[in-house]
Amino acid sequence: MLARKGLVPEEYVLRLVEDVSRPRYRARERKVRFVAKNGACNVAHTNIREQGRFLQDVFTTLVDLKWRHTLLIFTMSFLCSWLLFAMIWWLIAFAHGDLHRPRDGGPVPCVTSLHSFTSAFLFSIEVQVTIGFGGRMITEECPAAITVLLAQNIVGLVINAIMLGCIFMKTSQAHRRAETLIFSRHAVVSPRNGRLCFMCRVGDLRKSMIIGATVRLQLVRQTATAEGEVLPLDQVDVEVDNPVGGGGIFLVAPLIIAHVIAPGSPLYPLRAADLQRRHFEVVVILEGVVETTGITTQARTSYLSDEILWGRRFVAVVGHEDGRYSVDYSKFGNTVPVPMPEDDAQAAPHAATFDIFPPARRRKLTGPHRNHSDTGDEEEQGSSDRP
Repeated sequence: MLARKGLVPEEYVLRLVEDVSRPRYRARERKVRFVAKNGACNVAHTNIREQGRFLQDVFTTLVDLKWRHTLLIFTMSFLCSWLLFAMIWWLIAFAHGDLHRPRDGGPVPCVTSLHSFTSAFLFSIEVQVTIGFGGRMITEECPAAITVLLAQNIVGLVINAIMLGCIFMKTSQAHRRAETLIFSRHAVVSPRNGRLCFMCRVGDLRKSMIIGATVRLQLVRQTATAEGEVLPLDQVDVEVDNPVGGGGIFLVAPLIIAHVIAPGSPLYPLRAADLQRRHFEVVVILEGVVETTGITTQARTSYLSDEILWGRRFVAVVGHEDGRYSVDYSKFGNTVPVPMPEDDAQAAPHAATFDIFPPARRRKLTGPHRNHSDTGDEEEQGSSDRP
């Protein structure tokens, strides 16, 4: 021990051995999510037996590879082609007897100054990348050498086109533009214009706009059919409340995407306690065309049930400064508490369906004797209403 007993209180003494007499608390179970916060799909594809299908679309496979694998293939394709044609040039010189001839005088060789495999390798590089230092060059002595020269030029052009095309596609992929499309870390549930709404915020950090931007919401949860079939990833579209009308948004400044939690909504009826007890996920998908490149891009994120804040709303981030609108991104994800009505969607006596709730809970909400002042429900909501 680091301190003598009696001089230091026992609770401040460093313990190197776990005290089994104290109660142990179980770590909170981590919820599995379908879409990560950065938009990556959290799905692992295993036991794929027909691996040859990926080779049928070589270009897409090369583009989807990681950078280190792409650069490795890029380097090895050139090295292998240089070595292959270097071997062919060496065999041509060997068959014509150019390797053992004196360097000064003698019959005309197929390739001048080619006396070993090293010089054949250097000549192969000069032919394929069109360097041409001038020391080694092909002559009219061998028709086979002229044929090999044409073949190597064609092969080099094909390799250049494929590899440079792959690198260009990897550097200009649409999801790179999505890196500057940001979403709020948390979603909120609060009243808006007298209606309970699920809301999240989306913004674009670049000045170049996303043309024809649309936002879609989907609810992902595990359900069971009437026949007992379990659907682990049941996806239901969630309607977005767009006051402008239509599906497009004008993403020149951060916008709050809202969904009204009304009868018929996949989130109806939703209570504060359900955000901690139920496991569901709301996926947000933003699509549009990049103004500068004309390429369609897509940005995604998701909100688990415990990432939805009950009774809070987003603070304003747009203001006036020097005669123009100014956006303060330091407040992008900030929220403030708001009073919640006593009679809202979670207390509605005519709750229509719902998906994220089991049948027993649904019957309780839709039963004829449902009371708004249910003591158990009030206590449950009060314990989960804190941000």
